[in-house]
Order: sequence, then C-alpha cells, then structure tokens
Amino acid sequence: MRRIRIGPAVLAALGLAAAGSLVVPIPRSRLSPLPVLSLNLTDRSGLPLREVLSDQGGRSRWIGPAEISPHAVRALIAAEDRRFPFHPGIDLFALGRAMGQALVRGRVVSGASTISQQLVRNIYHYPRTIPSKIAETWLALRLERTLSKGDILVQYLNRVAYGRQAYGLEAAARFYFDKPARDLSPSEAAYLTALPRAPGRLRPERDEADLLSRRNAILRRMARLGFISPDTLGRALAEPVRVSENVRDFRAPHFVEYLLTRLSPEERESLAEIRTTLDLPLQTKIERLLDGHLRSLEKKNLTNGAVIVLENATGAVRAMVGSKDFFDEPHAGQVNGANSLRQPGSTLKPLTYALALENGMTAATLIDDAPAEFGPLESAFSPDNYDERYHGPVRLRSALASSYNIPAVAVLDLLGPELLFRKLREMGFGSLKKDASYYGAGLTLGNGEVTLLELARAYAALAEGGLYRPERLIETASRKGSRMEPVSVSPPVRVFSRAAAFIVTDILADRDARVPAFGYRGPLNLPFPAAAKTGTSKDFRDNWTVGYTPRYTVAVWTGNFDGSPMHNVSGITGAGPLFRDCMLLLEENGPGLSFPEPPGLVRVEICPLSGERPGPSCPASISELFIEGTAPNTSCRLSHRGSPDPASLRVAGKIADPVRVIFPADGDVFKIDPILRPEYQTLGFKARIETRPEPQTVEWHVDGIKAAVVGPPFSWTWKLRPGSYTIHIRAVIVGKPVESRRVRIRVLS
Repeated sequence: MRRIRIGPAVLAALGLAAAGSLVVPIPRSRLSPLPVLSLNLTDRSGLPLREVLSDQGGRSRWIGPAEISPHAVRALIAAEDRRFPFHPGIDLFALGRAMGQALVRGRVVSGASTISQQLVRNIYHYPRTIPSKIAETWLALRLERTLSKGDILVQYLNRVAYGRQAYGLEAAARFYFDKPARDLSPSEAAYLTALPRAPGRLRPERDEADLLSRRNAILRRMARLGFISPDTLGRALAEPVRVSENVRDFRAPHFVEYLLTRLSPEERESLAEIRTTLDLPLQTKIERLLDGHLRSLEKKNLTNGAVIVLENATGAVRAMVGSKDFFDEPHAGQVNGANSLRQPGSTLKPLTYALALENGMTAATLIDDAPAEFGPLESAFSPDNYDERYHGPVRLRSALASSYNIPAVAVLDLLGPELLFRKLREMGFGSLKKDASYYGAGLTLGNGEVTLLELARAYAALAEGGLYRPERLIETASRKGSRMEPVSVSPPVRVFSRAAAFIVTDILADRDARVPAFGYRGPLNLPFPAAAKTGTSKDFRDNWTVGYTPRYTVAVWTGNFDGSPMHNVSGITGAGPLFRDCMLLLEENGPGLSFPEPPGLVRVEICPLSGERPGPSCPASISELFIEGTAPNTSCRLSHRGSPDPASLRVAGKIADPVRVIFPADGDVFKIDPILRPEYQTLGFKARIETRPEPQTVEWHVDGIKAAVVGPPFSWTWKLRPGSYTIHIRAVIVGKPVESRRVRIRVLS
C-alpha cells in the first residue's frame, strides 16, 4: 500500500486555513431571537394577559442589556465561568483541571465548558460526542470574534432553559417571581442561575432544599469574587424564596382569543409583544359585576351574560367579558357571548329611526300604532307591542323611547328594508349573511342574528355623532428584535349625519319620553347623561341593553348559550341593571358630561298630540328638536275637547283595563344598588287611567295594604326594600270602585 506524504507546506496551509476559519463570524441568522420567542400580550398598562408559546413550545421574551439585573450577570459568571471576561472562548485552565481530575478519579468530576461554549451548544444543539465537542470549541472561538462579551451574555441569558417551558431570564423571572428580570435581587438571581443545571428535573415545590443549597453556593462564590459585599451576602442568604403560585397568566380569555383570531399566521410568528387596549382592572371589576348579577337571577333560568366596553373617541375595547366563567363547561363558558350570533330584539330600532330622520321624518312625526300587516301578501306579518296594547298616533320620539314595535316596522316598511340593510353592512354587521328581502321590515325588530360587538360599534357611532370606527384591540406592538411601535388606525367613516345622530341620542336619553313603557325609576335612569336602549328576543331567549355616555359605550347581553328561554326576564330587568352598574363604575370618577349639540338644529314648541305648532285650543306645548328646515309650519287643528267614545277603549278585540299599573311590570326583579345611598333607592310607580272623566285620586296598595293616595298623574315613589310584593291600584270611577290587576315584583339585596 502506497503511503501519502503530507509535506510541511501542506501542513502549514492547513494550519493557516484552520486559524483563518476562526475569524469567520457566526451567521447572524443563528443569533436571531426568532426560534425562542413567544408572543406576550398585556393590557394597556403592561399588565400580563397571556403568553402564547413559541414554536418550540416555550415562553420567552427577548430583552436587552438594560433590562437585565446586574446581579443575574454576576451570578452567571460566578456559577459557570469566572474567567469569562478574560478568555478567548475556551478556558484552558478549567480544561486542564477537568482533564487532571478525570485521570485521577477515572470519571468526569467537573466540566470545563465556558459560557461561550454553552451558548454554542444552545444554538446548534450538537449531540454530546467528541467530534461535537471539537466543533463546539471551534465555534466558541468564532463566537468570541463575532460578538462582544456583553452581547454573548445577553444571548445566553435570553436562550437558556429555566424549566417549566420558560426560555430566557425574563420569562423565568416573571414565571417564578412575577417580576421583570431587571428587578431581581441577588438571592433571586442566584436561585434562577441554579435552575439551568437541571431545568427538567429541579422543581421549586419539590426540590426546595436542593435549590436553596445551590443558591447559597452561588451567592458565596459571588462574594469571593467581590461581586457582592459580606453584608449583602448575609442578607441574601437569609432572604426567603417566594416562588409565585401563578403557573400561567390567563386573564381576559375571551378577549385574548378574539384578538388572536384577528392576527394572520405571519403576524403571530413575527410579533414578540402586543400591548392591547384592554383595561385589566376594569375588566376584572366587570367580571365580578356579571357574576353577582347572574347569581341574583339564577332562579329565572339565567346562566350567562357578556359585556363590552368601548371608548367612543378611539374605538378601543376597554373590557370584553364573554361569559360568566371561561372554565364553566356545563354552561359552555368558552363560548364568547360578545361575538356570538343572537337575535337583538329592539336594539336595531335607533338605527332605523336615524335613517328616518335623514329621509324627511322628524322627532314630531306622527306614526300610527295600530293593528297592521307588513310585507308581501304571502308572507305578511302583524307585529305586536311588548305591552300588548295599541297606542294610536304617537310621535316618533315616543315610539322610539317607549320601544313600540308597530311604529318601527311601519317606518322601515316605508323606507324600505334595503336601506337599513345596506346601512348595517356599512357599519360592520357582517353577521347578516342573507339579502334584505330575506329579513324584510322585521329586520328592525331583530329577526336577523348579530353580535354584541357589532351592536356596540353601531351605538358608539351614534355617540360619536355618526362616525363609525371598527373596534381597536391593539395599542402598540413590537416585532422580534425591534421596539414597541403604535399600530395604525383606520380613519372613521361617516354613516349618519351629526344632526340625526344627536336627535336619536337625545331621544334615547329622554327619561320623560320612555316613562309610558319603563317608568321613571328604571335602571336606564342614571345620575348623568346617558342614552340607552333595551331589547328582548322572542320567547325571552336573549335580552340586551346597549347605551352610551359621551365617553363610553356599554353593551350587555344576558341569556343562555343552550338557547333555553329565561323566565320572564326582559332587557329592562335582565341586562338593564347590569348595564346600569357598569355605567356607574365607568363614570364614578368623572363629571357627567353632556352630549355636545351640533350646529344645524333648532328647538321649536309643538303640540304634544299632533306634533304641529300649538293652536288656540292646545292645552300645553313641549319643546322639540328639529333639523333646520324640517320644523312644522302649520298650527294644530285638533279641538282637544270632549271625551273619547267608549269603543275607543277596544284594543285588538279586547276591552282595555280602565285602570292599570304600567310600572313596574308583573314579574319584574329589581336589585338594591350597592353604590347609591339608601335614600336614593326608590321606584317610581306609574298608573294609567283609561276613562273620562278621570278620578280625582288613586290609591296605591302594597300587599293588600293601602300605602298612598295620590292625584294626577297618579305616580308614587316607593322606597326599595328586599322582599316579594304584590301591587295594585284602586280608584272610584263614576261612583264605582275599580281595581287594577295585581302586579308581582321582587327586590333583591
């Protein structure tokens, strides 16, 4: 066999090549933080919401040198590589010591890997073989010529595994101590430095003594190297280790899940941190309000609810509570009620009337609330009002404020359902998948399924004078390796004129206009300006209250995810009290702002019965808002004399009750407000007399006992107290005593 001779020149060339290879830098792609980063989501103030694990199945957040505690750097050098500042990537002294100990004892006693070599192992994941060790040494020498010592430490502390799927010092500090890495004490830094030696084996709850022993050893090395003073050493050794009991942050789960579905796969892969619009303290308080509210109505078969809070001026979602309990499997708690399809009841009526105001109607326009059929002959329907009565000609203001069904359908039938359908799609109601003819004029009564979030956006547009904004979920975000940057926001779109939006707002905030249906003391009456609308779907399956102040829009849904009906719970009794509590919470620290009136509106005195200018025989007048150029020019021609024919009391083939309690309604449930003082906790009882002449007085009876005698308009304020009560009124009409039907209510503490 012929020998191959390698001459001195070849050996010299190989030596030079090997030496030259040491100056070849490590590829920057290998030093990228991408493989180990998870996506960190926080609330608007930086409070943690969720950490979405990276493609390696771990949690991490890449931080720079300014965000690393100097104690962590010193603990690392003391524990792993005390000559790190001086060697070129390999420690010949440590290598010689390790080899000598191995020869004497016949086994490996101590390691000799430097921080640079350990970082190479972490990046390249070589197997533990002799060839791999040679490659690791060669790469460590190259690494030292690619990065500064400080950058090597940053790379190491961002990559090393600390157990429990925590990669990097920041993830470990937040996971084990619930604090950022910059705030670690010497004791905590030494404790975390002990974990990477056996990250899969050492667990604080099981190996406390072992970890404390390792921590103390590292602290003593730090003291010997002059990294900490003897006094600091003493305090650190005595410091108890308080490992956080929080295994994983999982806050505002429905909000976070919704946000994640809005991100593209590329965004989820490239983003390192998202600071959301959510206000976590507010979210937590509203979660508690929802829980307490549902507990008070659980006997009414009400098991779930959802709440959304939008900031009107920005569209920012400040709270999104999707269910009572995300982990409540029997009641489908993981369903997000904020984004689920439900029939919205009457909550679309304000949008119908805003269109009517833009198309020639006014708040004084008379609409006939009488039996009628709507739609094509083959599919015509006859809507009923919630109170099962017809009210004759009513002004648009009264029709909307009292939520009468027939006038709303009549208006949309006149405008054409296509007009409302197009407007809803323009305002982001993507849930309405069919065409306008499928829904017909019943669209204004909620025969199409929408989401709570879609309703919240639409009402926020009314609050903002007709400007529609999609909801904002993100304030700022950072991509891997970059700083936090604001997220671009789409400009608002005008969907209603300022004048029409303001008149609808004025009607929804008009306490007097809603009295015939809701009384004076219902949950929609707040101690500051607020516009609100309730809605109840058929068979009491869903009820809603949506409304706004100049600052915030609140949308509330209550119901059951399995579709089962509630027991006589309406929007005013189900969602209404929770809406009130949320509004009081939002506005507790700020003055009650008034809605700014835009230019182009005029106030004109009109007759409350005809909607025209007061005539000579009109007994009274009221002030009404009009868009300039639409105010009535003619005077009222009604005589306002005489009594109605008894036949006019016939309603849908039935004789109307001559005396009736119109508020509260039978079966209503009220709740003592924990915020207001007791003297303000009252209900305004309201009666209706359908006879002429009217009696001079009416008696209010509570549980069969006469409690008050009042004159016109026969209302009475009753102080709330917990319990169940039966209420009726008694009057003498044309010499005969007449009593109303009994109304049963319940007051919860």
